[in-house]
Amino acid sequence: MPDSQPMDSSELKIIKASGQKAFFSEEKVAASLGRAGASQEVIEKILSKLRKELYQGISTKEIYNRAFKLLKNKDHLLASRYKLKNAIYELGPTGFPFEKFVGAVLKYSGYDVEVSDIFQGACVTHEVDVIATQEKETLLMECKFHGTPGKSCDVKVPLYIHSRFRDIENFNKDKKNHPFFFSEGWVVTNTRFTKDATRYAKCVGLKLLSWDYPKGNSLKERIDKSGLYPITVSVLLNKREKQFLLSRDVVLCRELVNDDFYLDHLGISSTRKKHILEEMQSLCKT
Repeated sequence: MPDSQPMDSSELKIIKASGQKAFFSEEKVAASLGRAGASQEVIEKILSKLRKELYQGISTKEIYNRAFKLLKNKDHLLASRYKLKNAIYELGPTGFPFEKFVGAVLKYSGYDVEVSDIFQGACVTHEVDVIATQEKETLLMECKFHGTPGKSCDVKVPLYIHSRFRDIENFNKDKKNHPFFFSEGWVVTNTRFTKDATRYAKCVGLKLLSWDYPKGNSLKERIDKSGLYPITVSVLLNKREKQFLLSRDVVLCRELVNDDFYLDHLGISSTRKKHILEEMQSLCKT
């Protein structure tokens, strides 16, 4: 059983999602709470309570759950922002809602978007997850979704995707009638890339986008800057309601604000509907 007495957090070993052990970092917890918009006062109160509950071998998932619960008690809107990473996992279990989410983010960023299309290659045909076009720029994007934390995309992923994009390019480069050229090939994941994966992608000119890469323009930073949060961040909608909305291609909070009649199909009361839409609108304004 875990020791109920507070302990020195600097000596605390935690278990990461990958199964690896690491020292607990109050700074990382404080930074994640700060990114969600929590004030320094709220952060200090949460850390103070966490210190009394931590024990050797506690998992990062359990630390997150406890911090999330404490933040939710303070401000449910901040809790919605804090759960962004987990909310993207909730887009599963298949990868298709994640593809729609990536497409929706690009659409609201000014691109014309198609999700899932077939392209002829020199050798075989290929299904491409997201095609984003803006003026003369065309992006072909492959989405790699992981439903559980701790998994990374290793070098085999960009190797494989790069060869597929080159096959499409080789088929089209000599076509004189209606040639198709794409500007860039992308790989997008909700987790992380290994160092070899990023090194290879840089070498061949393949663009990568992950939860925390590239620094300054990562997936989480793009979402926070644009306010394009998935509906799964909501702390007011339950799992069944979220799955219903995703099945109707309502992926973003912004889309639900524009198409709120879907909440009527769920039989949600007018009072609860008002609170849900207020939550969605506040996230969109972030």
